[in-house]
Amino acid sequence: MPDIRRRRETDNRMTDVFTKEKRSRIMAAVKGKDTSIELVVRKRLHRMGFRHRLDNGHLPGNPDLTFRSPKIAVFVNGCFWHGHSCKRGSRIPKTNKDYWLKKIERTVERDRRNRRTLESSGWRVCVVWECDMERGIDAIINQLQKKP
Repeated sequence: MPDIRRRRETDNRMTDVFTKEKRSRIMAAVKGKDTSIELVVRKRLHRMGFRHRLDNGHLPGNPDLTFRSPKIAVFVNGCFWHGHSCKRGSRIPKTNKDYWLKKIERTVERDRRNRRTLESSGWRVCVVWECDMERGIDAIINQLQKKP
């Protein structure tokens, strides 16, 4: 008699609704720079008079924004891609589950490592999460108003 539980688990796999080529084009279009969330954060901070830099490739993790004199690095993170604990971030795709879990786990570990490296170099790190932009922006403003 076949194991019904095993069969149900394998029957649960869904095939992608797109062809491999179409899925590849969709994933290639996912932006890593100048995302809508990042633009909102940048515009709001600029409107309040805070000037930031964008050319941060020399810093670990390549922060989205930096404020050089107070040494503040800002990361604007998408909840899904960076494994946030919110509803959107804890969602797991139904297809290729092992791949996505490992990928997100690697991203979370890389973020942790980059944050430690920045902090050990004297930088303060702020993370703005996609699901909680307002609180993230307020945290940056509080850091900018603090004396180092």
